[in-house]
Amino acid sequence: MKNSQLYKGSLNTIIMKLLEENGKMYGYEITQKVKLITNGELNITEGALYPALHKLEADGLLDVEIEKVDNRMRKYYKLTESGQKETINRLTELENFIKNMQTLVNPKLEF
Repeated sequence: MKNSQLYKGSLNTIIMKLLEENGKMYGYEITQKVKLITNGELNITEGALYPALHKLEADGLLDVEIEKVDNRMRKYYKLTESGQKETINRLTELENFIKNMQTLVNPKLEF
């Protein structure tokens, strides 16, 4: 990840937002979607993604479905009901953080 320290605290929120929008996704699909949306500016590594997915699952925010695709087993992740509620909370928190950072970085702009 470029500027990984800046993105590190937002990884779970990014994952949850993508799952909210797409229903269910598998790990590689998540990494590619982030790369596509950010025009290659943000690359999530497997070393960052899978621990985050496992933590979200352990916290009861994600469910896992295993499906056979092209003779391979693939793990799909999707939000639980509590995961959907938590996504809304985290997105609101992130939006407020971004607004406050914009105010601090460029106080002359009004939002």
